[in-house]
Amino acid sequence: MSRHPLPASGPSERNESEGRSRPVRSTQTAPHEALEAVVARHAASRFVKPIADYNRQAFLAVANQVEQDGRPLILDSGCGTGDSSRLLAARHPDHLVIGIDRSADRLSRRRTSTPSNCLLVRADLVDFWRLAHAAGWQPAHHYLLYPNPEPKPRHLKRRFHAHPVFPTFVALGGRIEARSNWRVYLEELAIALEFHGRATRLFPLDPGPEPLTLFERKYAASGQALWRLTTTG
Repeated sequence: MSRHPLPASGPSERNESEGRSRPVRSTQTAPHEALEAVVARHAASRFVKPIADYNRQAFLAVANQVEQDGRPLILDSGCGTGDSSRLLAARHPDHLVIGIDRSADRLSRRRTSTPSNCLLVRADLVDFWRLAHAAGWQPAHHYLLYPNPEPKPRHLKRRFHAHPVFPTFVALGGRIEARSNWRVYLEELAIALEFHGRATRLFPLDPGPEPLTLFERKYAASGQALWRLTTTG
């Protein structure tokens, strides 16, 4: 196991076909008291974990297409089944959408056709983000949709914003949007982003008739409060 594991793209251990789901339960009711120290430590150090060959190959497989395409990029990190990436591509035909997830099983669960401006990649985000940054990618938008909240306080360092790769995620730039059914997670993400100079806005989310992900649909159907965080500058 990696010393710095990232969470799964979503709470994938739950059955996606279930009609209802329980809200996140945690003894943590506010941002973790150690968060700012962790974020500062990672900002002051360089993350040098070797990049796995399969991640490098996965990146190179799409890098040429990105260069040849030329349209602005949208990254859908931790895209799960890729449904959100397909929907984003349909909504933004003038962009190239790249959905990344580490699970071949999730990516194989194709429910709809994939638009021509959507690429789905099996790769680990820790490596993919670093390769994208090194290649000079500058996405217009970057989505984190319902990442596994890792709600146990002792698992803080498994959350995206408390991981050593987070400075690279921020350095990629673009308008960042994250969604979650656990407000504390997004409050922490806001603190980490603002530490790196990115202003944020956090507000309730009404997914409307066309939710972006299966989890968003299920959470809304279960009556859970949903939240959306965006960068504003």
